[in-house]
Amino acid sequence: MGNICRSPTAEGVFRQLVRDAELENRIDTDSAGTHAYHLGEPPDPRAVAIASGQGIDLTGLIARHVVESDFFRFDHILAMDRNNLMELQQIRPVESTAEPRLLLDFAPEMTEFEVPDPYFGTLSDYRLAMDLIYAGAHGLLQEIGKIGAV
Repeated sequence: MGNICRSPTAEGVFRQLVRDAELENRIDTDSAGTHAYHLGEPPDPRAVAIASGQGIDLTGLIARHVVESDFFRFDHILAMDRNNLMELQQIRPVESTAEPRLLLDFAPEMTEFEVPDPYFGTLSDYRLAMDLIYAGAHGLLQEIGKIGAV
């Protein structure tokens, strides 16, 4: 939504997975929000703390808004929940080949379908979001490898 909790966490996790796979010169990763609540702000300190505890660096990330050109720049446009997915589907240009999907579509082993927004929650909510995001990001990287996009 505002690009300060779940989305930058997903960006950081996926960047780390891409780095670990030595694919940073072939995969471009970014995050953005569907709402303009926190434009220009860094990630939430709780998200930074949870990510840091997992060896993920979120410093330097700044909240931005999804723009139409994202649908042409990226092959995958992912949402954390159905509300944000609907927002993305509404702004997606008709001629775009990037079809918005839920991140957890790439983690079929998870019982959850959405990554709940931890913003009004506790650190345990941020830990849950991290666990779900990691599962989705890992599955996404495996999927990209299967389709030969890397």
